[in-house]
Amino acid sequence: MAVTIAAESPLQDDVRSLIAELNAFLLSITPPEFCSHMTVEQMAGSDTTVLVGRDEGRAVACGALRRDARGVGEVKRMYTVPSSQGQGIGGRILAEIEALAREEGFVRLVLETGHAHEPAWHVYERAGFTRCGPVLDYPDTGYSVFYEKLL
Repeated sequence: MAVTIAAESPLQDDVRSLIAELNAFLLSITPPEFCSHMTVEQMAGSDTTVLVGRDEGRAVACGALRRDARGVGEVKRMYTVPSSQGQGIGGRILAEIEALAREEGFVRLVLETGHAHEPAWHVYERAGFTRCGPVLDYPDTGYSVFYEKLL
């Protein structure tokens, strides 16, 4: 069965577990004081749309579009479980986020990712994102890499 991708509530137990797995992974490569995690409660806000990838009903990937009050779309909480990596699911979720941002009239997408998360960099660069300086309110700590894409 093919992986399906749809907008869903992050407040579901399996999506909460997926986000907890993402947080644990990020904390394994970045000191906690330099992590910028949105909680699932924050992700459930009206300014954010969460996309979940499911394989035979099991949540295996996620990503979100957060609408910044300054009119910029931000890619957040991108993650694919290790057993499903390398199948293009992250790229598909990113494409859905971009399509939603375009549909809503955004002209720019930005994101912050980890300094040691090279596989994520490849996903973003394949999708046409380019590195840039710090975005939104993120500090330049040396533990972040920033990307943007003009739509």
